[in-house]
Amino acid sequence: MENSSSSSFWWENSSSLVLRTLWSTPTVQVTEQAVVQEVGQYVGRVLSVPLQVFFSVLMVCVLLLALCGNAVVCVMVYHRAAMHSAINFLLANLAFADMLLTVTAVPFDLVTMVTAQWLFSATLCRASAMLLWLCMSVGVAMLLAISVDRFLIIVRRQDRLTPHRAKILIAASWILAFFLSFPLLLGYPSLQIPPSAPQCVLSYSPDSSYHGYVVLLALVSFFIPFAIIACSFAAILSSIRHNALRISCDSALSLSKPRPLHLSVDVGFKTRAFFTILLLFVLAFTSLAPLVVFSLCAAFSSGVYNGAGFFQVSTWLLILSFLRPALNPLIYYCRIRKFRHACAHWVPSLCKLRPPLPSHAQRRIRPSAVYACSEYHSSI
Repeated sequence: MENSSSSSFWWENSSSLVLRTLWSTPTVQVTEQAVVQEVGQYVGRVLSVPLQVFFSVLMVCVLLLALCGNAVVCVMVYHRAAMHSAINFLLANLAFADMLLTVTAVPFDLVTMVTAQWLFSATLCRASAMLLWLCMSVGVAMLLAISVDRFLIIVRRQDRLTPHRAKILIAASWILAFFLSFPLLLGYPSLQIPPSAPQCVLSYSPDSSYHGYVVLLALVSFFIPFAIIACSFAAILSSIRHNALRISCDSALSLSKPRPLHLSVDVGFKTRAFFTILLLFVLAFTSLAPLVVFSLCAAFSSGVYNGAGFFQVSTWLLILSFLRPALNPLIYYCRIRKFRHACAHWVPSLCKLRPPLPSHAQRRIRPSAVYACSEYHSSI
């Protein structure tokens, strides 16, 4: 009896020990894996010190250049009557959208990039995401309107865009972009604070309605407009090539033949302006396409959204998208003569980009001497 009782007691103790081992060991392993995973995610969110310094300096330069350059564009188009054209109204609205995007996104992204976490409220997170897509949609809509206008002028020989119609297009673009991005501010679809991203981006969700909204947002804001712009530019380039071949063939004909009547539309000037718009299109596509595609991948794939390198990739793509508002004013200055003349008039002399004239090229007559009056005559 004693042997049987001792054996049963030993069996109960050993079985309880085995059960405790089986129940406790996985818990310890899961806890260690969770700690390792959490540490890995935090390390993936924190950038190295050289990258933080580089990104911080770059974002501050982008903020200052985009804010000052686009503000100059808006002020000049508003104050100078000579620049009150339809195309300048569209470019000024593009500059205003870029300036609004820079002011509402870059400071928050800079703080989040340095601290590796979103320190602001969830409402501000949703508002930041809405403003990001709102300003991006308006900018793409302006490029779409300008490219269609170039297509009608160069290919169809029709100049239909007037300042009044340009103002209608501007108002329609803001209204459409607002209704398209406003659900992000309301919280539907649900937009959570990202665990590893410098900007409130589209998060992952298995909901089919959420996927439908994301696809609609990407199509209307980016893919469909850029497809139309690409088709318009292809037709314009084909028309320019055809016109160049026709001019070279016509130059070999006899000069005695009567020349056709010239069109009232200055096609040559419009063609030169087209290449400026082409530069804006290439810059917009190369800066926005990676961000839009990566946002779609994050919305549809949990592996991409919760990946260790999501923070660093998002930082690179956001800074790439912010280069467009900073470089657009430089393109205006280099390509548009009226903009350079307006800069020479409005920007102070210390901020001019062109060097001062040499002494021999400066005017040698005092302006007051032109209107000098004497007792007997006046020289004018």
